[in-house]
Formats: sequence, structure tokens, C-alpha cells
Amino acid sequence: MKLKTLLLGAVAVSGMAPMAMAERGADGHVNIIYWQAPSIMTPYLSSGTKDIEAASMVIEPLGRFDQDGNMVPYLAQEIPTIENGGVTEDLKQITWKLKEGLLWSDGTPVTSADVAFTAEYCMHPEGGCAQLAKFEGISSIETPDDLTIVVNFAEPKPNPYQAFMGGQAPIIQAAQFAECLGAKAPECTEANFAPIGTGPFVVTDFRPNDVISLEANPNYRDAAKPAFATATLKGGGDAAAAGRAVLETGEFDYAWNLQLAPEVIAKMAEGGKGTPVSAFGTLVERIEMNMTDPSPNLPEGERATEAHPHPILSDIKVRKALSMAIDRPLLVEIGYGQAGRPTCNLVPAPEIYASDNTECLTQDIEGAKALLEEAGWTVGADGVREKDGMKLKLLYQTSTNAVRQDFQALIKQWWSEIGVETELRNISGSVFFGGDPGSPDTFQKFYADVEMYANNFDGTDPESYLAQHTCEKAPKPSSQWQGENINRFCDPEYDALVAELGKTGELDKRAEIAKKLNDMLTKDSYVVVPLVDRGRVSAHSNTLGGVILNTWDSELWNVADWHRVN
Repeated sequence: MKLKTLLLGAVAVSGMAPMAMAERGADGHVNIIYWQAPSIMTPYLSSGTKDIEAASMVIEPLGRFDQDGNMVPYLAQEIPTIENGGVTEDLKQITWKLKEGLLWSDGTPVTSADVAFTAEYCMHPEGGCAQLAKFEGISSIETPDDLTIVVNFAEPKPNPYQAFMGGQAPIIQAAQFAECLGAKAPECTEANFAPIGTGPFVVTDFRPNDVISLEANPNYRDAAKPAFATATLKGGGDAAAAGRAVLETGEFDYAWNLQLAPEVIAKMAEGGKGTPVSAFGTLVERIEMNMTDPSPNLPEGERATEAHPHPILSDIKVRKALSMAIDRPLLVEIGYGQAGRPTCNLVPAPEIYASDNTECLTQDIEGAKALLEEAGWTVGADGVREKDGMKLKLLYQTSTNAVRQDFQALIKQWWSEIGVETELRNISGSVFFGGDPGSPDTFQKFYADVEMYANNFDGTDPESYLAQHTCEKAPKPSSQWQGENINRFCDPEYDALVAELGKTGELDKRAEIAKKLNDMLTKDSYVVVPLVDRGRVSAHSNTLGGVILNTWDSELWNVADWHRVN
């Protein structure tokens, strides 16, 4: 099999980011605020961005994606390629080499066994790994010596850079997590809250949904890093308070995800204490349609599972009508300004993977009404449509945020114009994105009819992101409600196309398949209803140096390089 390029045209191997100027710990303390508070310190039990990024300060992958989407080695000596002998010509094997002398924060050696264990942990058949799609196609892993990891694939794997790459797939210590396999994973509180890592910081105190205290890792591989002796990651509040804390008061050094109207950010920036930073990547605000019945009248364990199809949203005409009623350009204008673009795609970038689907960009209220009529939903005396004695009433949930609540209000109004009654619910982001299997309010459990949120994928290739929607990745009781297929979409044709993407090397062909998969989820089925291609907007203090905003990996990807400037 011949590749046009092994790195899929959008990435290239590069060196590490510039070194921080200070000695380890010389710059004192750094304050970080994530208004969606982290609830766990492992991406394997949460696909919430807040948790993935908090964990990235402590546990690291073999390689990351830099601010331009290039692959850079972290724990690995180099990025394996065909050219350097790290990837076999038949594309069925990739060999990673760990850097020599790596230590865990507890002082013990990092070995290939830890890497192999990480895969075993996520791929365990009785577990519920939130990042299982990253390990798609792996048949076995060999560890011929302490520094060498040989990953074997069942089929040729033109993009072997998914497992162990990026903030979503870091290496965990085998000794610490040995008793945490399968169904036991959520029970390992100490390991999940304070993982032993290789990153620049270690957790000294973790308070779920509140605050994380950290200190410099004494065994970090660069003796000059991190520049900060201690760090606090404060969670909670809202985006406005986080923005003010950096831009106006200077109380914090870094504020993540300022999901605020553009004029609000501009006014805050006049405070002179900090600087907003922004960049576009693959972050899409979308509405997910629940393909299963979330009714509380169903027995626990059957609610929101494939055993009970959704009584309303199983009809594509209803899903399409709901999408047609939405004015996406107005949402962008109100919520994001120049930091947003209306989109019909789940994968908006890189450009080669973006479908030319633009049909949804024009609101069509009358067309939506006609489609509901065609589906048998007629307007009742109260203006709400009915069919077979059932009201067209939906529960629409999202996380608590001013922009999202504005979106909810507008969409509720548009849906009312086509005869849909909508109940709105908003849930604290710390809980909604937390992944707690005991909570009824997580976005994975999806105890609502529709829900709205945004996420993205590591790197510049969407294969593992699109693989999240295969049938077996639906969250369910047996997976501790972990899984990436949030809406329980299941189509064998989609699964087959994902498998084809996994073994296709030619770049244009990969792009063609990725676009088909995107369209199957969006314009062909309206299971996912994209709204806004969101630019990432954060802010840092004017006294914080080394910050490089990264939309292709964790925003905290280079926290080891942060330092204090005058």
C-alpha cells in the first residue's frame, strides 16, 4: 500500500517548544481558572475538555500536536515514520522508543510496560473507556525491552498516530492503576484524582468540581522546568467571572474558554491586566439528538439505551425539521461574532476534510412546518403539534453558560414557531461534562431529548473522532455510562465506512470517506445538528510568558514552558 504521505498531508514532525527561561520553581506560583471545574484527573474516565486539560498537566502521551498541528515527541525519542523505520511498509506496525531515563513523579522508571498497560486499561472488555476510539484497530502490543513499544494493527493503519498521541491518550502508571481495570476503574478514587505522572506538575490536593493544588514534579525530565513551584487550577463560576479575573483584576494568570459575546471580551480587555488569545480549530457547538428514549418512566438501566428507541426523534423528518428552524448566522452574531462561523459540519477543519455541505445555513421555518405535517404531526388547539395522542414536546439540556442559555432561548422560540414545545434545562458544566456514572445529569447519560455542547479532536486527522459514533461505543450501564457515541446512533454502513477509513492511506480518498461519514451524521440523518464552528478564546495575564494557544491538543500542552515576565 502506497501512501501519498504517511503524515496525512496536515502534520509534520517538528522539535519541541522553546525552553522557559527560569529555573525550576523560581517564578513562584501560577493561578489558572477553568470556569467548568474538573471532576477527575484522567481523560479515560471523562471526555470533558476540562478534565482532559487538567490531567495534561500531570500525565503525558508519547507525542503531542503543536499549535500548528505538527506532531512533536514528548515521552518518545521521535515520531515513528516509514522513513525512520518506526512504521513498517505494510502499515501494520508502529514502534515507539521511550526517551532514556524517564521517571514517574514517584521516582520509579517509566517503561514500555506502562505504555502497554495503558492500552490494556482502555481496551478492557468490561470497562468503559471514554477514549476507546483512540485504540481502534490495535490487535496486540509487544514490549521487547524497557524502552520499546511495538503496536500491531489487525489491518494496515495509514494513520497510526491515535493511541498514545495528544492530551486525550496519555500514559498512566501500571503500578498505580493495576487494580483499576474494567468495572473497577471508576472506584480508584486516589489514582483518578492524583495520578502519578511524568508531566511538569503533581497533584497535592484535588477537590472535585472546585480546586486543584499542584506543585512542580521533582522528577520532571528537564531540570529547569517548570518555572513555577506551585500552581492552582480553580474551577467553577462562569466565563464572565473567569475573564474578569485575568483581564480586569489580574487575580488569575490564565482563563480558559471565554465563551462570551465578543463585545464583552473587548470591554474586559480594556482593564489592561491581560490579553485575549484566539484561534480556530475543530471545535463545533452542536445539538445532539437522542436516538433512545430518556423517559424517567422506564426502569433504570433501560432508560436512554438501545432497548428503547426514541418515540419522537427516531423519525428523521422531525430531526430535519428541528434543524431547518434554526438561524445559525444569527446565533453566531449574538454569541461569538468574529470568533464563530455558522457550520453544517461536525468536522469543519482541516479544509481537506470539510464537507461542502451548506444547506443548513439558511433558516426555513415554513419548510420545517411542512415536513412535520408530512410526518403526521398536526397543530393542536394550544399550538403544539400532536400525533397519536402524543405532544411534540422536547427536553433540551446544556451546560450553564450565558451564551448557551441565549442559544437555548432563541432555539426554543424558533421551535415554538413550528409547533414544538420545549423545556429548557441547564446543568453546571462541572457535572454535565464530569462523567460520574452515578450522576443522572452527565452528557454521556443523556437523560434528555436533545442536548447542546461543543468538543473537538486531537491533531488534524478526524479518524478517531468519527469512529466515536460506531455502534459499540454507545454509553450504557455495562460501560459505567462511558462511551463517545452520545446519541446512541447505530448504522452498520457507518461502521463499515469507519473501518474503511482506518485502512485507507491515499489522502484524497481519506478525505472523501471522512466527508461521507460527516454527512451521514449531519445532513443525511440529522443525528448531529452542527451550529457554530467556534474559535477558541482564552486569556492570559500580561505577566505570564510562554503561552502558546493550541487548538489541536490541550491548551495546557506547554505549561512546562510558562514563566513569569515583568
